[in-house]
Amino acid sequence: MDVTRRKFSREFKIEAVRLVTDRGVAVAQAARDLDVAESVLRRWMRELSATPATAFPGNGPIWPRLQR
Repeated sequence: MDVTRRKFSREFKIEAVRLVTDRGVAVAQAARDLDVAESVLRRWMRELSATPATAFPGNGPIWPRLQR
């Protein structure tokens, strides 16, 4: 059984969080509708509220200055 890890774009994560925060959809319902785990959606909410500008940086290097 080969399980592949799903990747979500930054835009998808932001819209998922907005579904809960702006539109008032329950976290459990939004998670079911988006087919993601409730814990994942809650983590996205924490990350976005803690550091909105740098939340969900993607797969690139986190600290470009470390590359030489």
